[in-house]
Amino acid sequence: MILKPSQRGQIMPLPVVLITTVSQGGVRNAAPWSCVTPVLRPLDEVLIVSWLKRDTLDNIRQTGEFVINVPRVGMEEAVMICARNYPPEVDELVEAGLEPRPSAVVRAPGIEGCLAWAECTLEEEIARDRYVLIIGRVVHLEADDRFFSETEGMDYEQACPLCSMGGPNGMQFVRPVFTGKGDRYASMLSEPKK
Repeated sequence: MILKPSQRGQIMPLPVVLITTVSQGGVRNAAPWSCVTPVLRPLDEVLIVSWLKRDTLDNIRQTGEFVINVPRVGMEEAVMICARNYPPEVDELVEAGLEPRPSAVVRAPGIEGCLAWAECTLEEEIARDRYVLIIGRVVHLEADDRFFSETEGMDYEQACPLCSMGGPNGMQFVRPVFTGKGDRYASMLSEPKK
């Protein structure tokens, strides 16, 4: 089956995060995001992509700060409420019934009930005609102890991080599961055996 390039969301699972910001006037904002990724390993940067007209983008530009919150399965309804097109003076955390979580370094709050929180500062903005690439520096990273360990990382079978897949009729929420296979990062960098 040949697909249009614009249908790429139907072939790639995407993370679902909620990005929280605070306006210069102190209004909290929460918006779902899927165009987000770490920038290589082991760098402390993340990349988000935004349409030009977003309250989140305006707040990041004004304050230089944001928080990437990683929601779990069960938070879909709150994510969808935050996706609505509210005016800038509306606090999406209140609308979605989400509890703010104090951040350690930035002014924007995190969201209680999420799996992890990456507090970020604006490092660089790369403008294109219809969208903007935002590179953020992670200045504080924290995770829910119930689903993380220093030796094993996230127990994603228990944590159930939220992801999405596009389809002909819209978007569906999904979650990752373990396939039974894995490998160390070092094996990707080693010379192939002859």
